[in-house]
Amino acid sequence: MDYMIGVDLGTTSTKVVLFNMKGQSVAYANNPYPLYQDTPDMAEEDPEEIFEAVISGLTEVMRRGNVKPGELKGVSFSSAMHSLILMDEKDQPLTRVITWADNRASKYADQLKQNGLGQELYSHTGVPTHPMSPLIKLIWLRNEQPELFKKATHFIGIKDYILFRLYGEYVQDYSLANATGLFNIFEMDWDKQALEVTGVTREQLPRLVSTEYQLTGLARSYAEVTGIPADTPFIMGASDGTLSNLGVNAIDPGVLAVTIGTSGAVRVVVDKPVVDPRGRLFTYYLDDGKWVVGGPVNNGGIVFRWVRDQLFSPEKITAEQMQIDSYEILTDIASKIPAGADGLLFHPYLGGERAPIWDANARGSFFGLTRQHTRAHMVRAALEGIVYNLYMVMLMIEGVAGKPKAIQATGGFARSELWRQMLADIFEQDVNIPESFESSALGAAVIGMKSLGIVDDLSVVKDMVGVTKAHHPNEENFAVYRELLPIWIRLTNELAGEYDSIAEFQRNHPNPRAKIAEED
Repeated sequence: MDYMIGVDLGTTSTKVVLFNMKGQSVAYANNPYPLYQDTPDMAEEDPEEIFEAVISGLTEVMRRGNVKPGELKGVSFSSAMHSLILMDEKDQPLTRVITWADNRASKYADQLKQNGLGQELYSHTGVPTHPMSPLIKLIWLRNEQPELFKKATHFIGIKDYILFRLYGEYVQDYSLANATGLFNIFEMDWDKQALEVTGVTREQLPRLVSTEYQLTGLARSYAEVTGIPADTPFIMGASDGTLSNLGVNAIDPGVLAVTIGTSGAVRVVVDKPVVDPRGRLFTYYLDDGKWVVGGPVNNGGIVFRWVRDQLFSPEKITAEQMQIDSYEILTDIASKIPAGADGLLFHPYLGGERAPIWDANARGSFFGLTRQHTRAHMVRAALEGIVYNLYMVMLMIEGVAGKPKAIQATGGFARSELWRQMLADIFEQDVNIPESFESSALGAAVIGMKSLGIVDDLSVVKDMVGVTKAHHPNEENFAVYRELLPIWIRLTNELAGEYDSIAEFQRNHPNPRAKIAEED
């Protein structure tokens, strides 16, 4: 039996999956690590904790899969985007991993938007102007922590750090480089203007390589610990978002991938780089002739968790006592309410928002509340609000890539019958739920197979990805959503002018109970 390992470096955990050559999972490890939020807007991780999670995961799947010598053909990587680590002259981290969720650079994103430089940079990098971007983080660090910035000899991401520890070389694949805001998608090289704006030199960045680039000669100590032979090729792979499209077989033109986990995304593959004239969509490299265009959203399942914790705590306690899924209780409650929640609308911007509005100060709101509305209406409206927001992203994608012809949907939400149907009704499209396991890790494994010559083309993924559920739009429901969506979208535009004001008030009058609630 021959195997590939797909490693997915996520925001909250690293998942390592041992696949056979049919794309079936043989062994699986999931090792979590904490997110550090010592100050407002901070979102950092410890690179050493992530490295240990990788080594532990590799060791676990090799042992659980009982992999024999010569059976493992390669290890390929997926990684969360937009991470930044500053390294010193001795190749030691000067910082923790500054993640995509870190908003401390928001002031500098606003400045770039206001002076027009942000749109100019976006036009050749494909990365929207937002504090998630390493480009913005570098400007912030250079201005507010200049001594730390000057000490840095290299600026890298978390995948680069892992591979440096294993191979002693700073390399970065085109896909993750593309997500930094420092990479020119039309020249396939570091962008001169972006480097000038940040004050970073080419020599301080990793060497650019393709997503199929192979590293060999694994450090002996790690080969012994993991059980992976030192001559096993490690393949670069790509970013988690682009590989998720691959892993759910959404790589043909017009096939839309919709993912809702803690956060969410809507993405489609095109054959050449294109950018949105208004700078609202990302464009990320996957492979030759395959570029992923789409938008990420901050507010997916995390909103559902807030509804459960804040509005349905008795049900949560009951579920824990009965050892059943509390979210199933809530979706059952929401299913009793008709589509449209009797005119109750919800904007799900509890943690600022990326696509479609790209506003770190955005805040959530219910609109249309009456005495007749209940908690059940509120949970239904919250679920619908998450999907309305994704629908807005889809409308933007239509503007540059045309109307989608099919939807492949994945993520934790896909376990919910109600939410799957809601997606079909609001998008007015058939929705397929692939049965593939850990789509980003599978996508990484397929890239690895192509790199090694085991497969000729990425399209082999269609034979690895089945469909467990297919949902069709309910005509009665989508007629209701057709009436409500224009109202929801107009409200989104109207509220945009007040988000800065309310966010500033909240910063100046912090809630002393908020920290306690987070810790609880």
